[in-house]
Amino acid sequence: MRERILTTKEIKVFQGQIYGYYTLHGRDFPWRRTTNPYSIVVSEVMLQQTQVERVHRKYTEFINVLPDFDTLARASQKDVLTIWQGLGYNRRALALKRIAENVVSIHGGVLPHDVRTLSSLPGIGKTTAGAILAFAFNIPSVFIETNIRRVYIHEFFDGEDDVKDADILPLVEATVDGQNPREWYWALMDYGSMLQGKVVNPNRRSAHYSRQTPFEGSDRRIRGLVLKRLLNHMPLSVEILVKETGASVDRLKLILVCLVNEGFICEDNGLYKIV
Repeated sequence: MRERILTTKEIKVFQGQIYGYYTLHGRDFPWRRTTNPYSIVVSEVMLQQTQVERVHRKYTEFINVLPDFDTLARASQKDVLTIWQGLGYNRRALALKRIAENVVSIHGGVLPHDVRTLSSLPGIGKTTAGAILAFAFNIPSVFIETNIRRVYIHEFFDGEDDVKDADILPLVEATVDGQNPREWYWALMDYGSMLQGKVVNPNRRSAHYSRQTPFEGSDRRIRGLVLKRLLNHMPLSVEILVKETGASVDRLKLILVCLVNEGFICEDNGLYKIV
């Protein structure tokens, strides 16, 4: 691990640069207009692996229909998946419902605000937990996501390859605005988003960088089609789902087994339906 110690002056210059851009070009999103822990959890789970523009379109609809942990916990899985349609990575919808069930049944409806407990909730790792702490509770947590990683590699690892998050985290910790981490992380993310269109993606120099596999023809696409058809129809057979998805029988059967094991669907006398 390469260690970089920043001086007080370097930290102030860096913070000034990030806040300077944010003052002029900061973005506005509905989840930035609230500190409600439930709303922040919904936005952060939605933003995992999904472009901001797509989340922007779905977030308000989701919050309007399912406005709090209790409502989400009591909602049917089918209703949650139906509202989620269009965001992809449907595991996150189930995780979000299970988070709500956990918060209601174990934590009395109050979202925990420590990294360890938050990270133990379904679908929430340390990164999402750190974001929730900053945005919902204004706690100066330390975390890295795509845009943040892009900023630090661009600013502090010029010309270096194979940059590990372990190299970046001490810099994130050293530069975080302890008085207003919420706005600091908004500013960092907006600066990182700007860099994406201005320079060759610095994240390609990250040790953790990997290209996303094509969606077309993937198992992920077939899974999505299966769930979409089952949400809109009565229970369906393998034969009908083969015609609907264009997948081979053997491939589809493997995908159906996975969906059953993950709790999305169930099988009854050769027919499949949403749980």
